[in-house]
Amino acid sequence: MGEEGAKNEGLRGRFIQSLGKTRLKVSHGIGNLVLGEKRIDENTLLDLETSLLTTDVGLGAAEAIIAGLKRRISRNELSDRKTLHQALQVELTEMARPLGKPFQVGSARPFVVLFIGVNGVGKTTTIGKLSKHLEGAGFSTLLAAGDTFRAAATEQIQAWGASNDVPVVSQQPGADSAAVIYDAIETAKRRGIDVVLADTAGRLQAKKGLMDELSKIKRVIARTDETAPHECLLVIDANVGQNAISQLHDFDEAVGVSGMVVAKLDGSARGGVLFSLAHAQASQKCTPVYFIGLGESVDDLEPFDPEAFVEALLAP
Repeated sequence: MGEEGAKNEGLRGRFIQSLGKTRLKVSHGIGNLVLGEKRIDENTLLDLETSLLTTDVGLGAAEAIIAGLKRRISRNELSDRKTLHQALQVELTEMARPLGKPFQVGSARPFVVLFIGVNGVGKTTTIGKLSKHLEGAGFSTLLAAGDTFRAAATEQIQAWGASNDVPVVSQQPGADSAAVIYDAIETAKRRGIDVVLADTAGRLQAKKGLMDELSKIKRVIARTDETAPHECLLVIDANVGQNAISQLHDFDEAVGVSGMVVAKLDGSARGGVLFSLAHAQASQKCTPVYFIGLGESVDDLEPFDPEAFVEALLAP
């Protein structure tokens, strides 16, 4: 096995381990599809649809998946549960594929990445992990402690900066978040730093005042570079299930979401939400999932690979 093959196999293994709770729900609902040789009937498809729904695939996505399988049955492509398992893997992969897009640091310097999301989703932790990921890829980073609402958030991002040996720009609790991020960008310019990762306070997407403040932050950032922020990443907690769709809609309406990070997949049985997000955007330009969070350590942030994800989800 070559280096690339070993890397892919390692990623598959990490996905299998971290998706354990979601995988158990899927396998419990559909039984052992690989070894089963029973004829496919309506009850088989009903069990499959129910199991998908319990992982928060969502009704629309689940119905689309079952419809695809029924079309295959009508064409006599599925003869037993083994071929059903193979077809299910194809259907899920095709649905998730539009979410798969690599995160790339563009040519702007500094390249500004703004992190947004509701309270408690793991924005600050994701920033620390992405900083390590980017430093490993050869990019220098600077962290902006834009969550000035919680003193603990500033302390947390400073701790990440110390552990990754990267600079952090912060001010006292209650300072203007836009001013902190503006200062961080100007500091990065002076120091020749490649990427600024900017934290923001968590906010309920239904609160118009808080969302307006986020829009203000984006306008202030644009004063440093009219093309900034160059990425606006929405961090979603995998445990929120179908609420992820409304979060994406509301934050996109307020500031324009360019990509997502789905965090805490290791502790969730709702990994199916990724398919729900893909299906909800099927008729429009799809906002990609750049990364998924698979644990608490600094290395537990992985680029989202639809093929590896589905393979791990359906692994016996």
